[in-house]
Amino acid sequence: MKSKLLLPALLLISINLSAGESEIEQALSLKPDIENGRKAYELCATCHLDNGWGKPDGSFPVIAGQHRKVLIKQLADIRARNRENPTMYPFTDPETIGGVQAIADVTEYISTLSPNPQPGVGEGENLAQAEQLYKDNCLMCHGKEGLGNGDAFFPRLQGQHHAYLVRQMLWIRDGFRKNGNALMVEKLKPMSDDQISMLADYISRMPAPN
Repeated sequence: MKSKLLLPALLLISINLSAGESEIEQALSLKPDIENGRKAYELCATCHLDNGWGKPDGSFPVIAGQHRKVLIKQLADIRARNRENPTMYPFTDPETIGGVQAIADVTEYISTLSPNPQPGVGEGENLAQAEQLYKDNCLMCHGKEGLGNGDAFFPRLQGQHHAYLVRQMLWIRDGFRKNGNALMVEKLKPMSDDQISMLADYISRMPAPN
């Protein structure tokens, strides 16, 4: 009986993944209209604020200055339900924000916003240990300054709120966030909650690049 129930579930996941990947490819192939993106962003500003800096308590992340490809992937994943984010579902549905062109437009606008110079940080303890954790586990993908790699869909971490980073890393480690990078899951699995918090604190304190 269990296998009969599992098959439709796996099929549904496969369909959702295909839908998300299709929207990513489509959005990347379209020419963005930044003015239309500015108008579409008015919906996003309700939570992420006009400047895209979110809230220091981590309830809403910094999205300003994030790589456009990363923004496209996350929006498409949320729309396809490949990433659990019930708060975002009503705002990302095609009936609300629009079709794939809207994704192309709004992500172009968001990527032009200036990153947050003063994100929310943690308690500032064990930062030397946290720096080593970062070098051993994060540097290879996110870079020395935490700027990520848009072409590889690795997000910019520098300038992000501590509380948001903690929440996402815990969710990725524990399997709640379904679209977490497999290598990141592997890196986070051995870490305790305290290690993740101090690592997020170190990241949130990374200075903006010159």
